[in-house]
Amino acid sequence: MNVPLADLHKQYLSIKPEIDSAIQQVFESSQFILGKAVSQFEHDFAGMHEVKHCVAVGSGTDALHLPLWAMGIGKGDAVITTPFTFIATIEMILLCGAQPLFVDIDPRTYTMDPNRLEDLVCGKARRSGTAKIRSVIPIHLYGQPAAMEDISGIAARFGLKIVEDACQSHLGRYNGISVGNFGSAASFSFYPVKNLGAAGEAGAVITNDDGLARSMRQLRDHGQVEKYKHAVWGHNYRMDGIQGAVLGVKLKYLKDWTERRRRIAQSYHARLEGVVDLVLPHVDPKAHHVYHLFVVRTKRRSDFQRFLSSKGIATALHYPIPLHFQEACRDLGYQAGDFPESEAAANECISLPLYPELGDDQFDHVVSSVKEFFRS
Repeated sequence: MNVPLADLHKQYLSIKPEIDSAIQQVFESSQFILGKAVSQFEHDFAGMHEVKHCVAVGSGTDALHLPLWAMGIGKGDAVITTPFTFIATIEMILLCGAQPLFVDIDPRTYTMDPNRLEDLVCGKARRSGTAKIRSVIPIHLYGQPAAMEDISGIAARFGLKIVEDACQSHLGRYNGISVGNFGSAASFSFYPVKNLGAAGEAGAVITNDDGLARSMRQLRDHGQVEKYKHAVWGHNYRMDGIQGAVLGVKLKYLKDWTERRRRIAQSYHARLEGVVDLVLPHVDPKAHHVYHLFVVRTKRRSDFQRFLSSKGIATALHYPIPLHFQEACRDLGYQAGDFPESEAAANECISLPLYPELGDDQFDHVVSSVKEFFRS
């Protein structure tokens, strides 16, 4: 039996008539850039997260850059995030001309450790450079929101702008509050394998700040205030009409798909609890985890991955190289041992198959194979 990490084709077949019809409508209207499908999606996505504005863009990377740019983050500024994530988060800090600063993760949740954040902001932790800290980007990793009450309190005390990296946490909540409501803005990716995935690249930023929303809409469209009137330098970060149409259809199913993910995750916990040498995901009691990924830990990761592959079970490593070990980040001045929790997680974490279309027989095969490996 083969069990993929995700099954986009199976998902497409389950809603094929609606997807095909929505794409056809875009062709009929010929609104291929932005247009009605995109604006309707923006309205609906904002409503689902209980915010005032959604600005649809061309990718999750665009969505990370746009709010920093609109807030005027630039040369002489520093932005704090963690080194245990995809590189796009700090690429966009650097693209603004700002300096990225790292704090380590909580070893249980893999999200930003508020205590280490406070130490860095207060000057109790070592950091290079003299840039002024202006913003913090907590990452809602694997679908679990970061400890936003503590992080928000620290940011408020020190006047820091929060941009939530919610690229893996569509419909996530912390203490009952939807992600996107804790900071100035929140960035989302709709990369195809995300909980809400487009038919290609797409992203969005949500915010309750009217002025910030207006600035981001202007920047994503070459700085235009109206056609051929450019008030500022901008860029082309617009979402395609086809992506808006596809996302609009899928959005109607997102709550049900999310609950299916959560049920599968609960079943993993129930069936794998007590397996020796296997660490299951820890869920912050205040977090509504939406399980973009089901990530476990083992010190025998390489052997474990090879064994599952021999059983036809796909796995993945998210993320095997912490950012301060990346060749591109050498100039940031960090060394091995600076972020021990991120380094340990990078060596031990492995993602098991979890997606709404995962069949019961496939799930059983994964569970039995996992148990077989650790029994040996």
